[in-house]
Amino acid sequence: MATVTELVIYPIKSCGGISVPEAQFGISGLQANGVHDREWMLVTREGLFLTQREYPRMALVTSRIDGDAIEVAAPGMPPLRLPLAHDPAASNLTVQIWDHSVIAADCGDAAAAWFSDAVQGPCRLVRFRPDVHRPTSTKWTGGAPAETRFADGYPILVIGQASLDDLNAKLKIAGRNPLPMNRFRPNLVVDGLEAFEEDYIESFSAEGLALRPVKPCARCPIPAIDQATGIPGPDPLDILQTYRANPRMEGAVCMGMNAIVSEGEGATLHVGQDLEVSLAF
Repeated sequence: MATVTELVIYPIKSCGGISVPEAQFGISGLQANGVHDREWMLVTREGLFLTQREYPRMALVTSRIDGDAIEVAAPGMPPLRLPLAHDPAASNLTVQIWDHSVIAADCGDAAAAWFSDAVQGPCRLVRFRPDVHRPTSTKWTGGAPAETRFADGYPILVIGQASLDDLNAKLKIAGRNPLPMNRFRPNLVVDGLEAFEEDYIESFSAEGLALRPVKPCARCPIPAIDQATGIPGPDPLDILQTYRANPRMEGAVCMGMNAIVSEGEGATLHVGQDLEVSLAF
């Protein structure tokens, strides 16, 4: 058995997350109170997606669900409300996420100005359109269909608490400070597994819901960015490189597993809930 210890949605890609007591699991990821994971995204004026790699201050952009809107905040900025209702008159903008081109809804000049000031760089805010589908690659799913919004590649990221504990033990030996889980930006954190046992899970299941880990998560430099200050620090990849280079991923350093919903779309999980675990071998 494993136990859900945290559920997190990230309304705006690469900005602050919202830890929620329960969430619904859909084919394209988590949602809570009408807000979907990675439903909004910052892009260049040409539509290329932006992350903390380009603008570490994106970590300081936080949001909270407030009735029929999300309220976005950043240091030194007045709050900005983003309505949950889709604007049928919004202009379309073709945006690029890695190899994917997606038609998104532009959120307008006022939002673009607010976020450009907040992250200290020119950008626009776009929203995933409700009539658009972005299929994931079936290379890692065995042909099983899945979708995502503005996540990098797959709808759900799972990390075991023991995996972070293992890394922090190694950081301590190296004379470095431990890292919080938010550096790795998971959607689902589970306890009760051995370190990195999520790599070998066939499925997590509970009450009609089955989650299938399908692809190791190759890590970029974002875990080096302090999510509370937006300031880059020592990169844990140098420690992870010594034991987490994955030959299945051409030697990329991996931590966490990308997962899809294989059964029970729309089912709800809550923090504290136990999950049955099936191993893949």
